[in-house]
Amino acid sequence: MNLDFSEDELHRYSRHILLGEVGAIGQARLRSASVLIIGAGGLGSPLLLYLAAAGVGRIGVIDDDVVELSNLQRQIAHSTAHLGMAKTASAAAAARALNPLVRIDEHRARLGPANALALFADYNIICDGSDNFATRFLVADAAHLANRTLVSAAVLRFEGQLAVFHPGGPCYRCLYPESPPPGMAPSCSEAGVLGAVTGVMGTLQATEVLKEILGLGESLAGRLLLWDALAAQFRTITLARDPDCALCGATPRIHDLSGDYGGNICAG
Repeated sequence: MNLDFSEDELHRYSRHILLGEVGAIGQARLRSASVLIIGAGGLGSPLLLYLAAAGVGRIGVIDDDVVELSNLQRQIAHSTAHLGMAKTASAAAAARALNPLVRIDEHRARLGPANALALFADYNIICDGSDNFATRFLVADAAHLANRTLVSAAVLRFEGQLAVFHPGGPCYRCLYPESPPPGMAPSCSEAGVLGAVTGVMGTLQATEVLKEILGLGESLAGRLLLWDALAAQFRTITLARDPDCALCGATPRIHDLSGDYGGNICAG
């Protein structure tokens, strides 16, 4: 592991290096890590900015959307000046402006069964910031098949949830075996979301990613964190591995991405 830091790096990351639990070795781990973010929206914006600020060496962002005025209430990586710009380009510009020492990979594309596995194989950790169940199931299946840790967050109205899924389970399908019927789980564009809620959950998501890279604290793997903003209340639910899970169970039935996922990235 390369522990040589430039003077700029030592100043930039000094508050990390002062932490005994992080230090120079931990900062070097961050510099060597790679993270892929699904969706450059409400969750992906704070997630990207905090990972870039922390010095995660390589960060990929995949999204096929452009910046719209309705995004700016919560998607803080974008600005009014970037209306009409590809979200990947806008988010990457914000991250590079914050920390030019990190590499930002722009993937202006729609995530799908044809590209997910190859893309995931290029990164250590996968972060899901999408806004629909079709994409979440695709991401969960691909992360499991690619043997990658998945840090998944979701928001709606005044609530958020966060979980970490390690290869081997319990997995996302242990929590949600099948996609809910149409209309049962509206998206943010249908039901609305308080902008700051996405900021809190995206920041918590970034924290869990940093913990995974650094090997710090207690992982959220095997647990689901729920936050009710209106009640100012957090609670944690234990997730058990489902022995009949189609993805990680004793006799898995999902071996590839040939299923009918549908949908596309909606970044919230």
